[in-house]
Amino acid sequence: MKQSRAMSLVEAVANVIAGYVLAIATQIVVFPWFGIETGLAEHLTIGLAFVGVSLVRGYLLRRLFEAIRVANRSGDRGGHAEPEPPHQ
Repeated sequence: MKQSRAMSLVEAVANVIAGYVLAIATQIVVFPWFGIETGLAEHLTIGLAFVGVSLVRGYLLRRLFEAIRVANRSGDRGGHAEPEPPHQ
């Protein structure tokens, strides 16, 4: 089954939201180990700086792999597969 672009975007957004929450929690725990003291507002802002990049990365990778899957399924293997016999 083919994944639509809209569902690729929904998946990427869900992935980024989950990653954002985990990143904030990780920053709160790890930053003090390195002597970095920040408040919650700074943690949220730092996390937001990466959200856009993560969203675009996730969406583009999903579309790339979907294109590869569709190309492989349709038999377009960049000339590396043996040609199909003619239909009669």
